[in-house]
Amino acid sequence: MGLRKTALLKKLIEDEEILMIPVAHDALCAKIAEQSGFKAVFTAGYANSAALLGKPDVSLLTLTEMVDAASRIVDAVGIPVFADGDTGHGNVTNVIRTVNLFEKAGVAGLFIEDQVNPKRCGHLSGKQVVSPEEMVSKLRAALDARSDPDFVIMARTDALAVNGIDDAIYRARLYRDAGADLIFVEAPESVEQMRRIVREVKAPHMVNMLLGGKTPMLTAKELQEIGYSVVAYATACTYTIAKAVRDLFETLHETGTTAGLEDRMVKFDEFNRLVGLWEIRRKEEEYLRYLEVNWS
Repeated sequence: MGLRKTALLKKLIEDEEILMIPVAHDALCAKIAEQSGFKAVFTAGYANSAALLGKPDVSLLTLTEMVDAASRIVDAVGIPVFADGDTGHGNVTNVIRTVNLFEKAGVAGLFIEDQVNPKRCGHLSGKQVVSPEEMVSKLRAALDARSDPDFVIMARTDALAVNGIDDAIYRARLYRDAGADLIFVEAPESVEQMRRIVREVKAPHMVNMLLGGKTPMLTAKELQEIGYSVVAYATACTYTIAKAVRDLFETLHETGTTAGLEDRMVKFDEFNRLVGLWEIRRKEEEYLRYLEVNWS
């Protein structure tokens, strides 16, 4: 029997090789990530808001909507799923429910952030953060709420953009001391800041690579050399799909046909293999054979 998903995610975080974890906003994208060789997948608010509501990441999705989206991804893949707990969706009591529901959904871990609710995308301006004491209380509630001690709790701080690098590092240390398994200082603006964060906060660290964001775009190898344990790709999948679908629909609207667009699409049989149709058909045949043998 293999490791539980929670223990596997923790092992992947602790491994010497950096964990690349793409954000998938639905079960189909998660399956493609798994089939492409990724060892874990992320379900996060920015992509979910776009996919489920067609809206920006400004705290419009509810806790149950986020959990429902995560649970569908969990059911679709065999790799660990990491989830976005936002601000915990309220006070410490809400944090407890947030952890309970995500854990029941089968995710392997989640993060809690120290933004004031309603939060916004970490690379947007105008953010506000709660006091570090309030965030520590939320983290303690989250850690106490988990039933599996290997369920990963990551602490995210958005203080860098609000109060500067010194406060962000102070908070990151505080959150690690409170028991956070993984630390995420959001939106460092230079390699120097990234090195300082990893050097001064003794913990596994996550970094977010976001095209058009504030953090320098580096390769996974370069991030590993700095000292990061995890790199997330929050928008790549969503932005790629948005461009591909927009180009497709604009061309279809203009020409009135999809003929000649085959190079933009997977083939019929290829897509059926991707979503596991033939495995389902084989299972159906097994049950039918069983009936024929035992009930004829």
